[in-house]
Amino acid sequence: MTSGGSSDTTVIQVRTIRYHQIADDLRSRLGSGEFAAGQLLPSEATLGGSYDASRVTIRKALEVLRDEGLVDSRQGLGWFAAAEPVAQPLTGLATIEDQLANSGRTSERRIIDFQFVDAPAEAAGLLGDRVLEVRRVNLADGEPFARVTVWCRDDLGANLSRAEVERKSFYALLPVDVGGATQRIGAAVVSPTDADLLGLPAESAVLVVHRTTLATDGSPVLVSEHVFPGHLTEFVAELGPADDEVSPTGLRLVE
Repeated sequence: MTSGGSSDTTVIQVRTIRYHQIADDLRSRLGSGEFAAGQLLPSEATLGGSYDASRVTIRKALEVLRDEGLVDSRQGLGWFAAAEPVAQPLTGLATIEDQLANSGRTSERRIIDFQFVDAPAEAAGLLGDRVLEVRRVNLADGEPFARVTVWCRDDLGANLSRAEVERKSFYALLPVDVGGATQRIGAAVVSPTDADLLGLPAESAVLVVHRTTLATDGSPVLVSEHVFPGHLTEFVAELGPADDEVSPTGLRLVE
């Protein structure tokens, strides 16, 4: 009996030492910048193979780091280096680059597709039958932050180049003044294509924004779709006091 109890205690002590050793190593890797803020860590199974440890041991090590505020996790997403979500206020029209700069992040845009195409159904009724389609990935501190597809009215995009839309936003390039936009925000499961582009596991949750941008005369000039990993951003609206006689502006529930 005594011998068995001593053996069990030894095993527990070894396991405790092991997960602390793994936590120490992961802490060092996080501190060295191997994982950028918000970047996904390898899966528990992958880490288990790397450290020759069980998933239970790996999870305990990660929980130690979560208690220290160094990592976090989301159901269906896994573990990632802790990061404050980028706040995107709903009080005015701004570019992703502006929002990232306000959060102290370095932004970059990479163009994936630049072509004139027949307008998809969501844009045809607003922009006409032919549009300039630009698909890109926005990066924050070198890591994927959003996939954006913009459809621009044919006549307004005729003189734009791929290099220009990689350097500047459409708002800066359009030959008309932008007056505002209407957008819808919802949750969705990431598509396989976007999962590859954004470095997300299959079935991850994403926030999807559909936006129609208007010129100052009220005519639609851009239709766009923005897909954000759910753990990297949040949309913030300031609400005034409740007043039954005044309808809130800018926000409404959609049936």
